[in-house]
Amino acid sequence: MALAKRAEHTVGRVIEAACRWLAYGGGLVLTAMAVMTVVSIVGRMFTGYGLGPVPGDYELVANGCALAVFSFLPLCQLKRGHVTVDILTSHLSKRMQAVLGFVGDCLIAIASVIILRQLWLGFGEKFPYGSDALRDALGMGYKPFYPETTYELQIPVWILYSAALVAAGLFVIVSLYTIWRSLNWVLDGQEGTV
Repeated sequence: MALAKRAEHTVGRVIEAACRWLAYGGGLVLTAMAVMTVVSIVGRMFTGYGLGPVPGDYELVANGCALAVFSFLPLCQLKRGHVTVDILTSHLSKRMQAVLGFVGDCLIAIASVIILRQLWLGFGEKFPYGSDALRDALGMGYKPFYPETTYELQIPVWILYSAALVAAGLFVIVSLYTIWRSLNWVLDGQEGTV
């Protein structure tokens, strides 16, 4: 007695593909940061020979880590990769385990919406474009007088926020999907495979 089981599987395949590609992008960012860090360290070792560190390496690593974390969140939620305490739930019935999984998915969905909202508000504070009427309608607040950039490389901060917003938006979609999936598991009487 599941709710639109076939549709759930179809939607799940599309969402999983999107999550995987976003996670691949996050892995690519992490790999690029690792290579850049090695190049920067080697450059620091050979400053006497005309080499030097990569300019802005610290801010590239900080911003890249944030983007990578947001890139991995949707797939982590889809695969139920968040930390759980199974020692307490392993003695419960299969249906009760499914109910607790459903409650956990609901709590993650609430957290994902809060994260998306806060990122949207931060993006609105950094994004220097748009009319006051449009910004007001979208809840972005006042336009900043000076667009904020990173210290050394002068990367506009709103670009970083917008990249994180895309990943956070997918995180919300995945969280809502996992509520649907876990509700079907509750109705089936046990959790399915991920």
